[in-house]
Amino acid sequence: MITVEEVQNTHQKKEFLDFPARLYQHDKNYIRPLDKDINDVFNPEKNKFYKNGECIRFLFKNKSETVGKIAVFINTSYEQNQPTGGIGFFDCINHQETANFIFNHCKNWLQERGIEAMDGPINFGERDKFWGLLMEGFIEPLYCMNYNFPYYKELFENYGFKIYFEQLCFSRPIFAEVSRVFTVMHAKHSKNPEISARPMKKNNLEKFAKDFTLIYNKAWASHGGGKCLEEVKTLKMFKSMKPIINEHISWFVYENEKPVAMWMNIPDLNQWFKYLNGKFGIIEKLKFLWVKKFKKNEKMVGLVFGVVPEWQKKGLEGYMIWEGTQHLRKHTDFTTTELQWIGDFNPKMIKIAENLDTTVTRKLATYRYLFDENKVFERHPIL
Repeated sequence: MITVEEVQNTHQKKEFLDFPARLYQHDKNYIRPLDKDINDVFNPEKNKFYKNGECIRFLFKNKSETVGKIAVFINTSYEQNQPTGGIGFFDCINHQETANFIFNHCKNWLQERGIEAMDGPINFGERDKFWGLLMEGFIEPLYCMNYNFPYYKELFENYGFKIYFEQLCFSRPIFAEVSRVFTVMHAKHSKNPEISARPMKKNNLEKFAKDFTLIYNKAWASHGGGKCLEEVKTLKMFKSMKPIINEHISWFVYENEKPVAMWMNIPDLNQWFKYLNGKFGIIEKLKFLWVKKFKKNEKMVGLVFGVVPEWQKKGLEGYMIWEGTQHLRKHTDFTTTELQWIGDFNPKMIKIAENLDTTVTRKLATYRYLFDENKVFERHPIL
């Protein structure tokens, strides 16, 4: 007999965070996410998606023992072919009937609100955090990347979820040979006196926030249904990242002084956060500073990559990547670069990753479940 508890009080909120830690306690690759990062998703004062959405969390218990948890939500700005809700932060024992009960509970909650499908596991927020089910590559997760047991795939698919799109994650050694395509393009653009590349600097975040916003909105806004970044919000984000910004690994390209491309990377924070057991109070912050200073971090993570439309298909990305790679090889301890997930619906970015001679090190999937079994299932359209 499974009982359902809506997460409301302090004890339930703590259990929502602690249950995965117990479930994965013998998995050496599991890194507990920061409690703060999870809690912020469910804080209307910190998560802008509450302005156009609704979110609720549940615990599922067999007698007094937690056997599963999940969040279910509606985000009206999540544009799809039909009214589509989301589920995320799913964890469950290896028991199909329990998983079915959890999924049915979410389905009923969504149907009561006029929803016709559910995607999962996704985030009540942006795609760069807590998005997708790990299918291949059960190694230490990157910061804010979902991690799960292999049996979760069967729990989803046996219920009836189908893959809406796959998320490919690439990796390559920093000192591996770079594709000749990139070095040739670097040689070509290096001869152009109007083209220059420079690393991001902490003492001039206002300028780089402005440049980032301009490039992102030109290069990526059309991929998100016309959503544009605001410079003031970009600057706020950059300032919050300032303690972990490495000035050698994020690069911008300019045509004269006009920003035309950017390649943003940060250290993989999980290489430091894995020592904190999900906490980030005063003691943990002091420990973080100590770990950050004395524990070498050899893994950097690609956050975003963009070239403005008028410079696309001209090899500018090769110039930027080789320019930055030569520099960071001399000035950092990084030995591996990770490209966070690229959707299988984005062949252009996959081609760039392949030209870097990368290896697919993990694969995640975003699933979709249509409530009407007679409706034709369609995968994410190719960009």
